[in-house]
Amino acid sequence: MAFDADDAAIGTPDIEREILQWSEFDDASRILATRVRESGFDPDVVIAIARGGLLLAGAISYALGTKNCGSINVEFYTGIDERLPKPVLSAPMLDAPALAGKKVLVVDDVSDSGHTLALVVGLLQETADEVRSATLYTKPRTVLVPDFTWRETAGWIVFPWSAKPPVSVTPAGTAATV
Repeated sequence: MAFDADDAAIGTPDIEREILQWSEFDDASRILATRVRESGFDPDVVIAIARGGLLLAGAISYALGTKNCGSINVEFYTGIDERLPKPVLSAPMLDAPALAGKKVLVVDDVSDSGHTLALVVGLLQETADEVRSATLYTKPRTVLVPDFTWRETAGWIVFPWSAKPPVSVTPAGTAATV
């Protein structure tokens, strides 16, 4: 059975969706990096909020020439527009004390409610010299507007890295194509 990005919100036919394609992701990450550079902020470290911010953080760190990267794991979303009561840090933990005196750019895919981004920014501000944030998308209801964002939307976002279901293995031991 083929899986289409339009199927990503099955069970929610009335939900407005923003569909990001891989080719757009390339442009968006370069635009975000340019905005960071034009602001005069030169991060020593780029920290991704995993999992959604991993690919964007990598793209931005390459575009900025920032070689020091890390990630922090936060669980909040459990499904389409379904979340835990509050974001929860999960292992492996980031070595936040190693960021003392550093300028840090925190990167995520979206600032939806903003609670995840606020948690991470607040945590890193305890040790880092300066913390700024960047996301591809910002939602109108967010409690933390990132310093840098590519686009605003109120819709559910279908990202190219999460548009298809997880790979499964057929009884013959090969990966199923979807």
